[in-house]
Amino acid sequence: MDGVNTAGVRAAARVRACADGRGGTCLPVLEGDGPLALRRTRGSGTEAHVLLVGAMSGPLGGDRLSVRADVRPGARLRIGSAAATLALPGQHEAEARYDVRLTVAGGGELHWLPEQLISVRGSELQITTHADLDHGARLVLREEQVLGRAGEEPGRLTTRLTVRIAGRTVLDQQLACGPGTPGGWDGPAVLGGLRAVGQLVVVRPEFEEKPVTARELGGDAAVLSLPGPAALVTAVAPDALRLRRILDGASALLAPARD
Repeated sequence: MDGVNTAGVRAAARVRACADGRGGTCLPVLEGDGPLALRRTRGSGTEAHVLLVGAMSGPLGGDRLSVRADVRPGARLRIGSAAATLALPGQHEAEARYDVRLTVAGGGELHWLPEQLISVRGSELQITTHADLDHGARLVLREEQVLGRAGEEPGRLTTRLTVRIAGRTVLDQQLACGPGTPGGWDGPAVLGGLRAVGQLVVVRPEFEEKPVTARELGGDAAVLSLPGPAALVTAVAPDALRLRRILDGASALLAPARD
């Protein structure tokens, strides 16, 4: 950990996945500090599995946390988290920041599947997720935000999700919720009074020849075709459990057909 100062905690986690030459995936870089600990778990087939384990509470006000994942050609990596992340108020008035950077080379595959982020009353958090893929890369990226614990008003939460494929930006969207954000976030055009929101991005080379058809997935979710071989699912729900069910169903819908 870089240390604790008047601005909060600075911490980073890094993982690099490479083909091991035997049909599997090795992890030459797997390191984290402070509240960000990485643990390799039992994988499946050619895929390596990693869990992000929160070693401390947070992120708290003023914290600066970052995660970097780099998948090289022929490697397959799945990253999850051991538990939901709680954005909490801290001793510092500055907002907390959580920066995620994902890179996937052609022929590589990454599944970024963390548990939900819960915005606790009084917290201020800004999350940026940037995925940069080469041509021929594969990605499944799921993000879920829950506004407040049960019966609680949310904190202030700003999220930005950017996806680039072969140098082209195919998605760049931002959502701001909670006290102090522009009006309308809780209205019918955005959350409609619901308290869980999620996004699922799927990038598959097969979508170049057969793009995904835009359509509703029930009353509170929709799938859109993005420029290039990619699709975006956006969903809102009354709670985290319902949101996960919606996104799991969408993920199965967009998964490769089995022989």
